Amino acid sequence: MKLAVFDFDSTLVNAETIEELAKAYGVGQEVTNATDLAMAGKADFYTSLLKRANLLKGMDAHKAQEICQNLPLHSGALEVVQGLHSLGYKVVCLSGGFKWATGHFKEKLGLDADFSNTLHVNGGVLTGQVSGPLMRGDSKAEILASLQSLLKPEHTLAVGDGANDIGMFKLADLSVAFNAKEITKQAATFIAQSLDLREILECL
Repeated sequence: MKLAVFDFDSTLVNAETIEELAKAYGVGQEVTNATDLAMAGKADFYTSLLKRANLLKGMDAHKAQEICQNLPLHSGALEVVQGLHSLGYKVVCLSGGFKWATGHFKEKLGLDADFSNTLHVNGGVLTGQVSGPLMRGDSKAEILASLQSLLKPEHTLAVGDGANDIGMFKLADLSVAFNAKEITKQAATFIAQSLDLREILECL
């Protein structure tokens, strides 16, 4: 058995979920600025996530869920998952984003599992709070290490774009920087030259 772990935002989908929510709620620029700093490794991921989620306080939950389930996939997303499955990989998504998005696209893409965070809701609106297993910058590495211990894969592929993906890159046999920040490219064994996820199949 082989294991492939993908980041979600800006990797499987061509968007940052929290930025799309923020744009719809009128706080887009503030959230985008905070996201950019966190993804470039210039801000603490946990603190940044709490701050960004708090800016969404009061947003209609139904509207937020609808946005999460209508994000644009990167080209080749379905094909890369199907291709990896045909090569014997279990394909998992690890995201500092939200279950409304990853759970939906897990079904759409046929992923084997998704791990992400939950936006809290009360009275039909977002409370501004968030919780889950991927709140910190090193959370992805921790979950990947647990998956490797449990599944004992003969090969691990990791794909991501941000600074919080570097930890899982260090645990992988092959790491691919896709649509990535410079700090992430420096940590990868392969840098995708296109925005088509099928390119990943060429480096296996």
